[in-house]
Amino acid sequence: MKPTLVILAAGMGSRYGGLKQIDTVGNNGECIIDFTIYDAIQAGFEKLVLIIRKEHEQAFEEHLTHKIRPFIEVEYAYQDLNDIPEGIEVPEGREKPWGTTHALLACRDILKDDPFVICNADDFYGKDAFKKIIACLKNEVKPKRYCMVGYKLANTLSDNGSVTRGFCQTDNEGNLTDIKEVMKIKRIDGQAVVEEDGKDIVVSNDTVVSMNFWGFYPDVMDYMKDIFAKQLPKGIANNPLKYEALLPNNVGDMIHDGYCDVKVLTSEDAWFGVTYREDKPKVVAKIQAYKDQGLYPFDLWKK
Repeated sequence: MKPTLVILAAGMGSRYGGLKQIDTVGNNGECIIDFTIYDAIQAGFEKLVLIIRKEHEQAFEEHLTHKIRPFIEVEYAYQDLNDIPEGIEVPEGREKPWGTTHALLACRDILKDDPFVICNADDFYGKDAFKKIIACLKNEVKPKRYCMVGYKLANTLSDNGSVTRGFCQTDNEGNLTDIKEVMKIKRIDGQAVVEEDGKDIVVSNDTVVSMNFWGFYPDVMDYMKDIFAKQLPKGIANNPLKYEALLPNNVGDMIHDGYCDVKVLTSEDAWFGVTYREDKPKVVAKIQAYKDQGLYPFDLWKK
């Protein structure tokens, strides 16, 4: 088994206003993804697959990949707008990719043998989360038995605008029973609030949410390929320019169909990330604090 980390890094950063996946947040030129990969290597991951857009490859090589190749095997997968089932046409004017499920399918010819973890490029998950998920990957993940790391909703909100999160429900044994991608979540006076039909509805700050930190076995590709092909025509019909197939929703579909079980792990680490450019100063300060505490060296990639 070669534990593999897959990073979703093909987004366009429309709300951020740029390619946030490789935007600098550390005092030695690091981006969040540097720390994600560093923590993954420390936890025992041996291979990295970066899902990107082909036109961004040179930028990733210059800012990231050339530094990390001495420490971990690296491979690119390319999310392509035109990589869709035969007989379906890309709507005129469509520019953005088809979402995180579509991004995962970009790896279908790479991830065939070993279990893997997939996560976002612009989220800081923490060392504890990587230790827990690789232990589950090695000891529990198998065909139709997967896992995820969840976080408390209050710890994942932005002070600068609304966010989208996967709300999770679990049974008494800690298995995921339902997950739904909820949009327009914001913090008001210390409370988590969801906007529905023009009204603000308060939800629990302790709600467990998915931050797209999943442990899968390669057989997940079979289901995701089928569900993507099934749902895409309707998605295009309803919202041709912005429809996205989202991993949390499609994991929920798998569970409802009885295809698999998903164990929910929880992390004590604080999550943080950059949804909006205004989030960046807070992330920079947290990264610097971690370095000051000795949790990370000044140069992550010094041989």
